[in-house]
Amino acid sequence: MIKMSGLKIIISGGGTGGHIFPAVAIANEIMRRKPDAQILFVGANGKMEMEKVPQAGYKIKGLNISGYQRGSIVKNLSLPFKLMQSLLSALNIVRSFKPDVAIGVGGYASGPLLRVAGFAGVPTVIQEQNSFAGMTNKILAQKAKLICTAYEGMDKVFPKDKIVLTGNPIRSEIVNMKVDKEEALKYFELDPAKKTILIVGGSLGARTLNQSVEAMLERINLSGVQVLWQTGKVYFKECYKAAEGVSGLKPLPFIDRMDYAYACADVIISRAGALFIAEFQLLGKPVILVPSPNVTEDHQTYNAMALVNKKAALMVKDDEAKVNLLPLAFDLLNNEALQSELRTNIIKMAIPNAAEKIVDEIFKVIKAA
Repeated sequence: MIKMSGLKIIISGGGTGGHIFPAVAIANEIMRRKPDAQILFVGANGKMEMEKVPQAGYKIKGLNISGYQRGSIVKNLSLPFKLMQSLLSALNIVRSFKPDVAIGVGGYASGPLLRVAGFAGVPTVIQEQNSFAGMTNKILAQKAKLICTAYEGMDKVFPKDKIVLTGNPIRSEIVNMKVDKEEALKYFELDPAKKTILIVGGSLGARTLNQSVEAMLERINLSGVQVLWQTGKVYFKECYKAAEGVSGLKPLPFIDRMDYAYACADVIISRAGALFIAEFQLLGKPVILVPSPNVTEDHQTYNAMALVNKKAALMVKDDEAKVNLLPLAFDLLNNEALQSELRTNIIKMAIPNAAEKIVDEIFKVIKAA
């Protein structure tokens, strides 16, 4: 049994906002309860956690690790060397920091870090955000003391006695959202007399969602509907040019105030990342999900189907989006009964206070060590 003062905790993972924001939410909850705790993040060099985590006020160390590049044999030749290097670096970090627990939230760095932590005798915790677990977490689960999940039925892939259903932590500004629609529309300079579709493609943007908008510019122009369109920074210039002269279409490279964006929206179009879904569930918004085909083991389709099967969301396949996505959104805007059904069912799936529940379980693990 160890003392619960002066805790040292490693949180590992990242790659996308969907991994980083929950990790920061867990760290913030730990610090709220234990202000003398030391938290060290471990991420992948060159990934967005190396910028976002320090902005949140935490230290981070980077591993030289990357994922498998589909369709490129040459780019994958260095993977075994990077893996060995990252394992050695992770071992050095664990030995020097001496954590009381190591938490993996998904992303390239969580695999090597939790692997060596487990072998070094450090208790490990997995926060599985998706409804379909990837191979890395299935392997890590063998030594993990605890697996925090966001979906029911995960005992199909993880040991039942290690699983606790906690939900996914979401951004504090969404949890504490107090923005009304009128204020939000004014913030984005949108028309309060028009219905609003919000399109979000994740922190990096989504080419398919952008192309789906570009394919329907004339219809958007004539629809009397306004579209708040988060394009991603990489795609913004071409999207901005395409939107010139189109009434009601407002492209933005990135939306910092997602609480305002959600408050604006009558209907949301989004990828099916775990963070976004957790936020939609809490807010009870009608949503159309377009799972990304470019993710590990197609887990976004499993995330989306978990909602679709409970009539809590609609789904359009990525390869059908250019033709079907915007027409479906316009139909949904005009179908109050379906909107009401989706709102009612998605909010039933919400698991509030996820960060608090996860930290409760982490502290149990530490106390039992």
